[in-house]
Amino acid sequence: MDKLILGIESSCDETAAAVVKNGNEVLSNVINSQIDLHKIYGGVVPEIASRKHIENISPVVDEALEKAGVTFDDIDAIAVTYGPGLVGALLVGVSYAKALSYALNKPLVPVHHIRGHITANYIAHPDIKPPYVCLVASGGHSHIVKVNDYSDFEVIARTRDDAAGEAFDKIARVLGLGYPGGPLIDKLAKEGNPHAVEFPRVKMSEDSLDFSFSGVKTAVINYLHKAEQKGEEVNKADIAASFQQAVCEALCTHTLSAALDANVKTVALAGGVASNSSLRALMTEECAKHGISVIYPPPILCTDNGAMIAAAGYFGYLKGDFAEHDLNAIPSLQL
Repeated sequence: MDKLILGIESSCDETAAAVVKNGNEVLSNVINSQIDLHKIYGGVVPEIASRKHIENISPVVDEALEKAGVTFDDIDAIAVTYGPGLVGALLVGVSYAKALSYALNKPLVPVHHIRGHITANYIAHPDIKPPYVCLVASGGHSHIVKVNDYSDFEVIARTRDDAAGEAFDKIARVLGLGYPGGPLIDKLAKEGNPHAVEFPRVKMSEDSLDFSFSGVKTAVINYLHKAEQKGEEVNKADIAASFQQAVCEALCTHTLSAALDANVKTVALAGGVASNSSLRALMTEECAKHGISVIYPPPILCTDNGAMIAAAGYFGYLKGDFAEHDLNAIPSLQL
């Protein structure tokens, strides 16, 4: 029998809701983004984000139901992101979902935000089956995860400092490009030489696949400061391309190593940075040399959205992974 899951996502600056059938058929996917509000600050302001979530969540859920052509009575369960993320933002979604669950007497499925990103691949590629290795790269996370089963995740590596998307945002700010930085650097990099400046690629140790992006970020900032002090002109496109190349090479090298160690034939990408054209091309090229295929969701499912939460909620529903109405937001929730 078909199962309809309402997914609610509010971990950062997108208020999102979606209705998904059987874990991979998206009936609606409504996203209210706050990017324009936070642009002037160069990043997300948690207090502003929380207040806007409160304003937006009810209309967004209503629109998701309307676009899906269903009512609350048709929904089998409510799935909600309960961590990690900004605590105030998470609380809005969690509180709303708990109220719905209680009022409608429907199961409440708690969803880990990173698991949601990984599960977005089942929407774009319904035939994919575990095991596989997934790189989750976004503004808040850089993880390599071995997906053993639909609800069995093993973290192989993570960042020791900045997330990849965070580094993109910071370098975009230094280059005067604006916010969010990832798409702006990706666009500018197409006009530059990715080998103009050899910025560092950090490897923690021989037995670790963990990432570190604070070094490359600092190297770019120091390069720009030195050029400014000497009165030298810099080619921003070359800097963007060289920085992007350094980050993407690190992401690809570590992920490919993890895939080879795990003896899997599929690598998946997830998270906002998975939309980066250089990362997609480089990962596909390098993995193909070893007979490994690469998959990734469309850009709309790479950024935060309710469809990925509903899809992850479907697998939680099948497993009977339900929460009580004392569910709380956990901003530093581990995978």
